[in-house]
Amino acid sequence: MGPFANRFAGRRAVITGGASGLGKAVADRIVAEGGQVALWDLKPEALEEAAAEVGAAFTFAVDVSDQASVAQAAKASLNALGRIDILVNSAGITGATAPVHEFPVDSWDQVININLNGAFYCCREVVPFMLAGGYGRIVNVSSVAGKEGNPNASAYSASKAGVIGLTKSLGKELATKGVIANALTPATFESPILAQLPQSQVDYMRSKIPMGRLGEVHESAAMVCFMASEECSFTTASTFDTSGGRTTF
Repeated sequence: MGPFANRFAGRRAVITGGASGLGKAVADRIVAEGGQVALWDLKPEALEEAAAEVGAAFTFAVDVSDQASVAQAAKASLNALGRIDILVNSAGITGATAPVHEFPVDSWDQVININLNGAFYCCREVVPFMLAGGYGRIVNVSSVAGKEGNPNASAYSASKAGVIGLTKSLGKELATKGVIANALTPATFESPILAQLPQSQVDYMRSKIPMGRLGEVHESAAMVCFMASEECSFTTASTFDTSGGRTTF
C-alpha cells in the first residue's frame, strides 16, 4: 500500500532509533507523505546513511539513556525543524536472555535505562514544545512482552510494561491539551533487533503468534503513522496492537 498523499504536510517529527528498523521505516513514510523528520540514533554513521535513504532533514547523535544528551538534542531539533509535532520513541534494546535469578544486573540496568528511562526523557523534553504549539502526537513503541511477559526476557518485558504505564499517565495528563500519546505493542517483527537474540527465543515468540509468522516492519510502520497523524484524534493513553492475534486486550 502506498503512502497517503500529503498526510504529514507541514508536520515536523522526531524519531528515536531512526537509523534502522521501525524508526527508519516510519521516517520513510512520514517524509513520503509530506513531513520533515529529524532522526535520533546512537550511531552517527548509520544515521547519515539512513537520512540519505529516507530523505530526513536532520540527524542528531543521541544517547536516549542520558537525560542531558536528550535535552540538548530536543532543543537542537526544535531549532532545526521550527517546531516538533510528532515524537516517535522507537529506540530500544533486548538485553540478555536469561531467567530472573541469573539475569546480569548490568544488562537489566542498560535495558531499563534505554527502553524506559529513554522514553521518559524524550517525552519530558519534547512535550513542552508541543504544549506551546497546542498540538502533538506521541507514539511510544512498547511490545506485547509488556502485556504478557516473555520468559527469559524479564528486563525487556518490564521496561516495555513501564512504557505502557508511562504512556497511559502521559496521555491522561495531556488529554485536553491537543497532545495525544499512545503506545504500540507489536509482536516480534523482522528487524535488526532480532540479531541480539538467540534463535530459540525468536522461535518461541513466533510460536505464540496465531498467524504463525513474524510481523513485517511496514505493518507496524503503517500503524505508527496512523497514530502520529491528525486522524488519531479521539484515542489517547491507549495501546495499538500489531501482534498477529497474540494479544487481544
